Amino acid sequence: MSDITERSAHWTARLTELIARHSVPGASLGIVHRGELIAEAAAGLANAEAGIETTTDTLFQIGSISKVWTTTVAMALVDEGVLELDAPIVSVLPELRLADGELTQGVTLRHLLNHTSGIDGDLFADTGRGDDCLEKYTALLGDLTVNHPLGATMSYCNTGFTLLGRVLEVVTGVQWDELMRERLFRPLGLTHTATLPEEVLRFRAATGHVGDPPVQAQTWSPMRSAGPAGLICSTPREVLKFVRLHLDGGVAEDGTKILSAEGVTAMQTQEVELPGPSGLTRAWGLGWFLDTWDGHRVYGHDGGTIGQSAFLRVLPDDDLAICLLTNGGDTIGLYRDVFGEIVQELAGVTMPPTVQPATEPVAVDPADYVGVYQRAGTTMEIVERDGGLVMLYRVTGPGAEWVPDAEQEFELHPVEPGLFVLRRPDLSVWLPVVFYTLEDGTPYLHFGVRATPKVG
Repeated sequence: MSDITERSAHWTARLTELIARHSVPGASLGIVHRGELIAEAAAGLANAEAGIETTTDTLFQIGSISKVWTTTVAMALVDEGVLELDAPIVSVLPELRLADGELTQGVTLRHLLNHTSGIDGDLFADTGRGDDCLEKYTALLGDLTVNHPLGATMSYCNTGFTLLGRVLEVVTGVQWDELMRERLFRPLGLTHTATLPEEVLRFRAATGHVGDPPVQAQTWSPMRSAGPAGLICSTPREVLKFVRLHLDGGVAEDGTKILSAEGVTAMQTQEVELPGPSGLTRAWGLGWFLDTWDGHRVYGHDGGTIGQSAFLRVLPDDDLAICLLTNGGDTIGLYRDVFGEIVQELAGVTMPPTVQPATEPVAVDPADYVGVYQRAGTTMEIVERDGGLVMLYRVTGPGAEWVPDAEQEFELHPVEPGLFVLRRPDLSVWLPVVFYTLEDGTPYLHFGVRATPKVG
């Protein structure tokens, strides 16, 4: 039995055990080490209702990992002199109108790629199935309020990546979906990677599952305008082919140069640090998020669509990359178990622990935190109850139709002043909630790697 066959058999068995533990319907896993795919495994059901089994060739939605693909194409255009990182977006998209003149004239490609633009980040708008969907979406951005001053903090921004997709269309004359095929899918030899539902249907495809216990989601995918921010579908094997491009200095397996070594390095260089623990990462580069595990550099990205979650981590100094694609349940718990075992075995790395509630009493003045925090698609009200703090979390807009419970309550457990954790009923890990102020003193809440201003 070959090494890859033996290791794949081990991980198929292990994945089967772990998805049962974490109530995940189906999952697919790939591991690349020292330039070779050393294991791939699949377990469970791609569609629980239809009884369709997950295979290593099953296409999952990789969600926001797509942002790194869109960034890669943008950086290739920077290499070619078609785009400039620090030139205002209006220099290539003069019709752009944002919430105010300062943001419109000042926002650059760099701000979009490192999530510091201040554009409210979760505008999900269905602008149709046509090739003009990004153009129509961009025309709506003037109606959004400013989430934070330009460059003042980091706030994860789906909206900015849809805008970026439109920028790429304008400067290349190629619609975003075709641009991905032209610049990445074909040069990398990807046969099981697609952006449109009609392309995905040529293959076995996973569907999302939501709730606790997870049941099949009623909607398969977000609207087409979300493409550049999160609509690529793929397999772990092909996601890891994309990663090899970044491990190999921007050169594809066949020797095609897609991105300069300087562009690769720039994407992995810290641009902004998060205001506190996020449960995800500590900093962002251009496209990639950046972290350190046990003294080892890590870059990667996660993805979440409607009941599907994707996880990608790269340890460049260990020449190790791992991709896990899932379709519901306690996916974060599964990710931590799977990745924790792999990095320990292959790199001798211990994953950092998650933030836990304080074991000793923490002096907290509720008045420092109570109030309403709001951005597009989400309202969080912090209230005092029985001497403690509770978050009333409400999803609004189209996103409310994608979750089983649009309104939820979470008890906030203090870790230290300004830092709390909460636990969702479908997850086994604690999620950090950070209260902080900008340099001008404006109070903000950071949760889910998003900055949300206090509005009342």
